Amino acid sequence: MPRPALARLGAVAAIPVSALALAACVPNTQADGDTIAVSSTADACDVAATEAPSGTIVFDVTNDGDDVTEFYLLAPDGLRIISEVENIGPGITRQLVVQVGPGDYLTACKPGMVGDGIQAAFTVTDSGEDVISGDKAEQLTAAGDSYLLYVRDQIQTLEQKTAAFLEAYVAGDDDTARELYADARVHWERIEPVAESFGDLDPMMDAREADLAEGEEWTGWHRIEKNLWPPAEGYDLTDAERQELADKLAADTAELAARVNADDFTIDAFQVGNGAKELLDEVAAGKITGEEEIWSHTDLWDFQANVDGAAVAFGVLRDVTAETDPDLVEELDSRFAELNELLAQYGSIEEGFVLYTDLTEDQIVELARAVDALAEPLSRLTAAAVI
Repeated sequence: MPRPALARLGAVAAIPVSALALAACVPNTQADGDTIAVSSTADACDVAATEAPSGTIVFDVTNDGDDVTEFYLLAPDGLRIISEVENIGPGITRQLVVQVGPGDYLTACKPGMVGDGIQAAFTVTDSGEDVISGDKAEQLTAAGDSYLLYVRDQIQTLEQKTAAFLEAYVAGDDDTARELYADARVHWERIEPVAESFGDLDPMMDAREADLAEGEEWTGWHRIEKNLWPPAEGYDLTDAERQELADKLAADTAELAARVNADDFTIDAFQVGNGAKELLDEVAAGKITGEEEIWSHTDLWDFQANVDGAAVAFGVLRDVTAETDPDLVEELDSRFAELNELLAQYGSIEEGFVLYTDLTEDQIVELARAVDALAEPLSRLTAAAVI
């Protein structure tokens, strides 16, 4: 959530980690006519072609399993959703029609609409045809729509992982709750500017103790964090108090999901570009200083997640920005790559990071400099893409 102004140290970037883990997916090499057949089952996502020419691509997705499934075309980072088709019941076939340019993508099935899903590489070759039709306004609208799909997917996963975390917490299984804490928060941190746009929900869900006004009730993630990593004796909560905190966080998370999934909720290109910069500001204001996760010291998970979200925001605006300022795109690509390599020295979201308190002062300064190197060009993204 927004923090008081602190000494600016910057923010860090990373290549977004996959929201749907790579798994066994055995595509064939031939498409059936003008469409590409997809068979989704409980343990497979069989796509009838590994490549297609750029332009309009049609996937015929059949659910050959027993549970409801979803199908996605994803950017190569595994996070940004190009397009999707949801709620495909057993025995049902639905089409996904998408217009895409040349490049590397991922196909993904999500049987049961839960879990990490099943991915495979998919290549779009250059057909020589124009992919984006219409004027710049249409491109920017498409960028906002693409980012909204990403936000909704992250919040769906946030609900699932928060439920598992709270179940362990209420049961008094503190070891499991501690293990689940940082991983669940990743999906909040990736879309934090959107969450913060709801001014009533954000303070209830993500306020730190230092943010509270006198007499203000403290709820949410960080209240539970302090209970799980107590700084001293005397910070225990009763079972009833734990249950109350868990019920509140679950209800607020459900409310956030309901608002973002409402038919009238939209995200425009200005919000996408500005949100990218806000995510780096989040790193500068709390993560790089170690003040965000002051008891658990899991700041690097949040750090990575904020930059994941910034990278996805840049990704949806990348093509339109390349038309107006190709040098900026080249610089941002380079800065993100440099930060990815730097952060990877300390772990990953999948495998875990070192605790922030394990970093030396020199390592923190190195991260801060890398953050600043990205923050400046990223601050120019909105103007380059939208104006």
